[in-house]
Amino acid sequence: MSELRDSAPLLDAYLSYFEGERLPFTIPGHKQRASRLDAGLGAVVDSDTPLYGGLDEIKLTQGTLIKAEKLAAKFWGGDFARFSTGGSTHVNQAVILALGKPGDKVALSRTAHRSVLSALVLAGLEPLWLSPDIDSATGVPTGISVAEFEKVLSENPIALLLTEPGYLGTLSDIAALITKAHEHSIPVVIDAAWGGHFGFHPELPRHVIQLGADALITSTHKALPGYSASALLIARGQYLNLDRLEQSFETTHTTSPAGAPLASIDGCRALLQTRGEELLGQLISNVKDFKALVQKEFSQEIFLNPANFAAGRFDPVKVVLRANQLGASGVEIEKAIGLLGVRVEMADRDTVVFLATLADTAQDFTRLAKILIPVLKEQATTARETATALSWSVIPQKGISMRDAYFAKTEMVSAKEALGRISADLIAPYPPGVAVVAPGEILTAQIIDGLSASKSAGVRIAYATDSSLARYRVVTN
Repeated sequence: MSELRDSAPLLDAYLSYFEGERLPFTIPGHKQRASRLDAGLGAVVDSDTPLYGGLDEIKLTQGTLIKAEKLAAKFWGGDFARFSTGGSTHVNQAVILALGKPGDKVALSRTAHRSVLSALVLAGLEPLWLSPDIDSATGVPTGISVAEFEKVLSENPIALLLTEPGYLGTLSDIAALITKAHEHSIPVVIDAAWGGHFGFHPELPRHVIQLGADALITSTHKALPGYSASALLIARGQYLNLDRLEQSFETTHTTSPAGAPLASIDGCRALLQTRGEELLGQLISNVKDFKALVQKEFSQEIFLNPANFAAGRFDPVKVVLRANQLGASGVEIEKAIGLLGVRVEMADRDTVVFLATLADTAQDFTRLAKILIPVLKEQATTARETATALSWSVIPQKGISMRDAYFAKTEMVSAKEALGRISADLIAPYPPGVAVVAPGEILTAQIIDGLSASKSAGVRIAYATDSSLARYRVVTN
């Protein structure tokens, strides 16, 4: 029994579809009856129904999606909202395609997700890279400074694109950046994929529409209990062309959106609207208690906490273990607790990230602590100096534009021969999916040696044509 369906039209439509009698002669081809053919296949697909002919009539005569999106726009304080079944990746691409024309420049945080860089190639926009400040005590990127943004204003960017919060939970001084951008009539688009819970509890940072941003992009399947690949766009029309944004969204989205992700976005909005402060308060309390329970076993400070950063510039429900403080390897910690049934969001040599959400109970955190503490004690040695991960520390050197590199004639060369050449690949440790090198950039010794070291430490290196890194795909001279 759902207590949300009366205030969530898409969620109600999804539940109503399966409560009624139906004889579908439309797609999807499984017709919610694949279990007749195979029980395993049916277990996967028989709860699936589309938007068209499922949550609404084929001709969308009931306007169910429009009703739900208007509720989301009002709740987040925007003029416009769209629901995506393609994740924040799709929404990033849709927004960036709506910004300008090929050759235009955008100011862009280097910590941006791969999907943002891919969108720049599709749109033909040129990045003006912004490098984050790095906290010397923790080695963690703390966001883009106003001074860094001011450096590129003379190049007339048509937009400022930020990723907030970052993968490790830190935030720029977003309000100051928005103020500076708007002084120059520059729209601010923020990929807040990891910040869907912001703005609905006094101990959490405000969400970026509350701070004056022009577009908020967030995943409802990360910090919120949405369906995989469900994402939300909220936008304001003062500095963005909403008609063009609608066109770009439709151009890049599937014409066969699944109903469950859409219904889940609507349900997440209704959940936040009716119980958000209560549930987020429980989550904040559970994370505090978990960190305290584990921390009391160790003398070194082993978690990132809000006190490590300026007020309001860290997500208090982000659980980031600093393995270097124990002299341990985050990758080895991940392996050890994985054998005991725990899966983590990310691990590299110095860091392990545990994703905490509204779905976690106090008992879940207690169980995690009981598993984690013995592993940490077993692997702890002597603390080592804080290092900044490769993803946060590379300063890109442009050879040619990303778009030119993407379409250029290329060749494969050895790692040794690749030094000084122009990369044709985007290569990133994953997670977090932040590019160490993008198409069109020069492969330096820092990049080649750093990627090799990360791979040797057990980190997955993604998107390279040769995943072994023995060879690199480069632009032919």
